[in-house]
Amino acid sequence: MGAAEQREIRAAERRRPTGRPVDSRTPFVLADGTDAPRIVALNPAAQASGLAVGETLADARARIGAVEVRIAEPAADAKALLRLALWATRYTPSVAIFQKVESGSDGFFLDVTGATHLLGGEDKLLADLARRLTAFGLPVRLGLAETPGTAWAVSHYAHKASVIVPGGLEREALLPLPVESLRLATETALTLRRLGFKRIGDLIGKPRAPFAARFEKDVLRRLDQALGHTPEPLPLLTPPPAYVKTRSLLEPISTEDAVVTVARNLMQDLVPRLEADGVGARSLRLALYRVDGIVQRLDVACTLPTQSPDHVARLIRLKLERVARLLEAGFGFETLSLAVTLTEKVDPRQHTLATTSEETERARRCTVLLDALRQRLGAESVHHIMPIASHWPERSEKQTKQRSEKKIGERRGKLTGTHDETASWPPAKNTRPPLLLPRAEPVDVIALMPDGPPQHIRWRGKRLIATHAEGPERIAAEWWRAQTWKPTRDYYVVEDDTGRRLWLYREGIPGRETAAPRWFVHGLFA
Repeated sequence: MGAAEQREIRAAERRRPTGRPVDSRTPFVLADGTDAPRIVALNPAAQASGLAVGETLADARARIGAVEVRIAEPAADAKALLRLALWATRYTPSVAIFQKVESGSDGFFLDVTGATHLLGGEDKLLADLARRLTAFGLPVRLGLAETPGTAWAVSHYAHKASVIVPGGLEREALLPLPVESLRLATETALTLRRLGFKRIGDLIGKPRAPFAARFEKDVLRRLDQALGHTPEPLPLLTPPPAYVKTRSLLEPISTEDAVVTVARNLMQDLVPRLEADGVGARSLRLALYRVDGIVQRLDVACTLPTQSPDHVARLIRLKLERVARLLEAGFGFETLSLAVTLTEKVDPRQHTLATTSEETERARRCTVLLDALRQRLGAESVHHIMPIASHWPERSEKQTKQRSEKKIGERRGKLTGTHDETASWPPAKNTRPPLLLPRAEPVDVIALMPDGPPQHIRWRGKRLIATHAEGPERIAAEWWRAQTWKPTRDYYVVEDDTGRRLWLYREGIPGRETAAPRWFVHGLFA
């Protein structure tokens, strides 16, 4: 998307100090906590007195006398601004925090391209944003323009607190603004002023070579970005999802049933788009926006891609039951947003004149059960069986835990790796027991011949009579693992006189690898 097609909105927050309120007519500054403190922020009264960011506090007091000072808390400010930016995703998922050169975070950007009509237009969106932020006790300045640079400039230095720059009029809006509105370093702005360039209008139209030689590319780059000649990608907090639906409610809700109902309706609204693209949701995120500005998020993942609103609603209900103690509704949720953060292609199915096979129905029920267990018990409580590239039974798979809903969604289809890691591997042609013992247990066996099937077995203190035996299935040692070489195994499926079927193996080829082979029980069929 080109810069000329974007409408960027910039919200610049003025810090509200804690403790005793400060009279707006009193010069007030925030200073860093160094031994020689410098000003990092100041109110309009201090700015009108001639103070500037970067000036030492001693010089400021020497020039204007009394000035109210408080120590800045950049870490706390950054956390508060991040919470505010996450709250602003109620308007658009494309949110970025702007980083100042000297003093860190300073406001945030919203890319509202295609989102202004949801609130009735650009002016109404700005009015709603200003009203809500003011209700939080945050005086704000807002700017909306085709480019982030122009939006930032008018939000900081325009005469009005809320400015909308029509498309194509960026140059006219920037002409009267000071050079500081180009988001330059303080030293660069001071140098430009010493050279007689006080406003952006003094820079536009001048030869570019002297500026490039004196200031490298900083000044020209910022000027081109503000005018839309050079694109400026924003470092978004999270990549915008391809499928997202947001609903603002007339009255806040706080009950579990109400949240699940709205979430189901949001998924229902997303289904036509998912069906049109032939994809299903593998991972979803439900964002709950409280009246007081707090945003709470719930992540759910599906074993298989789904387009079912009922299935998604059930997973969200189970997740709400598990995190009920951590989820605080406060005065209620006024806006809910459901985003599909991971999708996967779904195979087209015939929904009429077709019968569901038993295997398909069983797979569907298993999928529903796995998804329910993850939401109720937590992702870390569900183990996954991962195949390993090895014919050796105890090395052919491993159990892993998933600790992230996002990783669960990304699990399927990524079973590739090196020879000793998870990888695709030809399935065994012979039957494998459903229960493999943690360690093979030694047994005493009587066979007719040294290399024949077992006839009598003594295992766990009991004597068993073999009535039927199948095999052997020979599994040779993995020759490429010389450091962990093991004797060849001959596996038998043996049924005893009680009807139980055992999976036994003889270790070592008689007369070649060993003089007296040993026998072990490795698994059970029934």
